[in-house]
Amino acid sequence: MLHKPDISRVSDRRNEMMLLKPQFRTIIYIAMIWAISDLGYYFLLPQLGVTPEYNESSLAIALYYSYWVGFCIVLFWPLYATWQLQSRWQPFENRLVSVSIWTVFFLGAVAFVGYVMPALPPFVAPEGKVPPELPLADMWYFLPKSVDILFQQLLVASLVLSLAALETSLVRISIACAALFGASHLLLLFGGAPVGYVLRFTIAASVFGFIFPYLMLRVRNGLAYSYIAHWSFYAGVIVLSRAAF
Repeated sequence: MLHKPDISRVSDRRNEMMLLKPQFRTIIYIAMIWAISDLGYYFLLPQLGVTPEYNESSLAIALYYSYWVGFCIVLFWPLYATWQLQSRWQPFENRLVSVSIWTVFFLGAVAFVGYVMPALPPFVAPEGKVPPELPLADMWYFLPKSVDILFQQLLVASLVLSLAALETSLVRISIACAALFGASHLLLLFGGAPVGYVLRFTIAASVFGFIFPYLMLRVRNGLAYSYIAHWSFYAGVIVLSRAAF
């Protein structure tokens, strides 16, 4: 005897899938934007006469990533508006604390770029090897890099909030974020970076990607701390690479 399908159950599943579609679409958008922005950096900018190097084309690259920052804010604004619901913290809940965090970081970044970097010994590459750009960074390196980091943080935040809206556990969000953030750094191969360098950055990015969701969802001013940790990683690499040689 044939059983009739449970129409209510089918309807509930269909409604559930309709609710999930926007989040899945957001994840696809994030992956596409990340890939397109990197491909544009390595292939479009040279066609416009811009050398894809932070040290050499600082202003042009900063403007390039400023476009993508604005693009993310416009496209994902409905997601960012849910931050309070997902994290249980009101954005800038204590404005004095938020301003203090921003001010301390800004002054520290300026001090690092203006005083620490010039005092570091120059990087000496091993004989016969072409060094990656980061150890050779000059004072202007962090102008485009700071904007690029903001762009990446906005993409990570979009992924974290979209998965949180699906009531995904924090551990699973962290794993997904680690996978995407780590994989995105494999695109460094397009810039001709050594394979070992790319692998080290991919592993480091995966570790940071695992931590970012906790900061964004469980810590007050978590986006600020996430950005600071991300920025500080590059500063640390510069110091270690020059102090070690």
